[in-house]
Amino acid sequence: MRRCLQLAALGLGNTSPNPLVGSVIVHKDIIIGEGYHKQYGQAHAEVNAIENVVDKSLLIASTLYVNLEPCAHFGKTPPCSDLIITMKIPRVVICNKDPFPEVAGKGIQKLLDAGVEVITGVLDNEGRHLNRRFFTSIEKKRPYVIMKWAKSRDAFMDIDRGAGQKGSHQITGLPAQRLVHKWRAQEDAILIGLNTVKTDDPSLTTRLVDGKNPIRVVIDPRGELSDTYKIFDANARLIIFSDIKNKTSENSIEQRVFIDLTIDPVGEMLGYLHQQNIRSLIVEGGRFTLSQFLSSEIWDEIRLFTGQDSILFGMPSPTLTIKPTTTESVGDDILDVYLRSI
Repeated sequence: MRRCLQLAALGLGNTSPNPLVGSVIVHKDIIIGEGYHKQYGQAHAEVNAIENVVDKSLLIASTLYVNLEPCAHFGKTPPCSDLIITMKIPRVVICNKDPFPEVAGKGIQKLLDAGVEVITGVLDNEGRHLNRRFFTSIEKKRPYVIMKWAKSRDAFMDIDRGAGQKGSHQITGLPAQRLVHKWRAQEDAILIGLNTVKTDDPSLTTRLVDGKNPIRVVIDPRGELSDTYKIFDANARLIIFSDIKNKTSENSIEQRVFIDLTIDPVGEMLGYLHQQNIRSLIVEGGRFTLSQFLSSEIWDEIRLFTGQDSILFGMPSPTLTIKPTTTESVGDDILDVYLRSI
């Protein structure tokens, strides 16, 4: 099962809105086939694992391991539970039951009805952590929220912008910046506020690594943004949340969404993103945007870098009163990660 989880993780960033799934087939304590779900719309893990078996005659005396319940419905691909039954695999070991309503126990029941021995709950917690984006989306009806920012050694997150200085002020070194771009490639969307667009003019791309650009999400309450900013470059979809009803989209990649940002902005935005099948969201905004998510208590993970330089005067970083789950060095910087259980 640990091998299933290792394989499943290889699909991170490519399978959404589907979960991460790996599968291993064992005959007499020897792995004879393995596979994982590589890309949304392509073959599922069980299919790839079965295809990987050279001698298919061994399947009738083998055990199939998979970290998520085999599907029982026709989606982009046929039901995996039907294939397992067709190939006469007698035993299936599952990490997590699938919370998706179209599956939700139906795959297990179909296997049991066909006389397949089914074991569930193996490394259940590890499996939920791996698929925390998927489980959060299905169970909480919102994306998995990752908050990310960097602070200086003296706890400032930005320089003093009183003189109207524009451009991004880098607090962390290149290793941390590359890691952030890798994170962007792994998640569905990235969110910033209006002030960050105006001061930093970020691209919000994965230009430092190989990987897809996330959907870019911007909070623009009064419809102030023009397409002169880098986020309007046509290399990723753009969603703009605004209070202004009569502002129309000016760019083919832009999707302007009117919501009431005065009552529950975080809840309203996450609700809309969930409707768009967006499973995960990185919040990389400034202090105001970060504070909105922190005060709403709607976040699942915080990734906080501490750089080695001091700023002396500037924008204070939000203060956390909880202890980090993990701490590690990334180049010369320190990364603290705060995880909430799902």
